[in-house]
Amino acid sequence: MTSTAVTTYDVTGIGNAIVDIIGRCNEAYLANVGAAKGSMRLVDADEISKIYSGMGPAVEISGGSAANTLAGVASFGGRAGFIGTIADDEFGRIFTHDIRSVGVQFNATPVKGSLPTSRSLILVTPDGERTMNTFLGISTQFDESHLDRSLIRDSAILYLEGYLFDRPEAMRAFKAAANEAKRAGRKVALTLSDGFCVDRHRAEFLKFIREGVDIVFANESEIKSLYETSNYDDAATKARNDIKLAVLTRSAKGSHIISNGSDIEIAAMPIEQVVDTTGAGDLYAAGFLYGVAHGLPLETSGKLASLAASEVISHIGARPAVPLDRLARQKGLIS
Repeated sequence: MTSTAVTTYDVTGIGNAIVDIIGRCNEAYLANVGAAKGSMRLVDADEISKIYSGMGPAVEISGGSAANTLAGVASFGGRAGFIGTIADDEFGRIFTHDIRSVGVQFNATPVKGSLPTSRSLILVTPDGERTMNTFLGISTQFDESHLDRSLIRDSAILYLEGYLFDRPEAMRAFKAAANEAKRAGRKVALTLSDGFCVDRHRAEFLKFIREGVDIVFANESEIKSLYETSNYDDAATKARNDIKLAVLTRSAKGSHIISNGSDIEIAAMPIEQVVDTTGAGDLYAAGFLYGVAHGLPLETSGKLASLAASEVISHIGARPAVPLDRLARQKGLIS
């Protein structure tokens, strides 16, 4: 059964609740801590403490891919919610305060006596390249018991972060969340998150997509990984047959939206200098989801997405430095 009730929220996302700790460093420091420039690696509690102690000044914000997207939706003036798992510790309190401060609804109860709250040290070199050192902590322990079902039912779009797909318990939670959304007549969106993530779960992703995902976000490497091809056009053709609405980002080439057999090309929005690529894909999704939730044409939604991505790579951090609704009005994309 579907519902025609007016929703309270535009988008609610489920993902890893991670405190991002963002700071600048030189390449010598990366070598000193054994981090390959531009990589994303998982580290244990001891290693992340060592890197943290050697960092210079840093900014601590609520992060994680889906959380960044929801903060972007809120910056557009949208109504956003987030579902994730935090511990009852200092970083859990930082995450909660920060995500609520940007206007995102977050109702999670901190888990006592658990793994620590997840965090990611994002080291940005002078050329703007990011190197991520991530301690996954409790966020990966997400399961059905952590679902905020009323928030899902009350949101026009449910947005799922592929990074969280690693554990069987999380997969089951995703399916339960998608079913909850579908019963309420809502749309389900999924971001593939990472090519290595797709490699690990290709069959599960494809099955999940074919069974009822309405919108899929992927970059060029992720969509090629999903369909096991080195040719982008081949991957796009297969996506056209599998996915109701595929939103494919291609870095400087812009993005490619495939819907009902039609193709829309969105140009990348030019900027003077790339400072930090952290969050580019997350904010792209924010602009697109905001547009879809508000019934805007797909081309306009794509332009909002490109605008948000260009803004976030022009400075350090995965959050907008200026309100995205203001920029969108200046560009005549929203009224």
